Amino acid sequence: MPLLKAKQALNALPAHGLLRVLATDPGSVRDFEVFSRQSGHALLESTRDDSTYSYLLRKKAG
Repeated sequence: MPLLKAKQALNALPAHGLLRVLATDPGSVRDFEVFSRQSGHALLESTRDDSTYSYLLRKKAG
């Protein structure tokens, strides 16, 4: 679900806009890495704090 919400939020952002995503699913680490490679959006940061995963994405140019 976090990835679906992130895709929707990225669609609403201007080019090069930043999006922070918080998730609790450990599987989201791989999901966001694969999504970033396939979509062209940059995964600038991927961190974990206890059971919360945080991702910072930059929307691609166009």
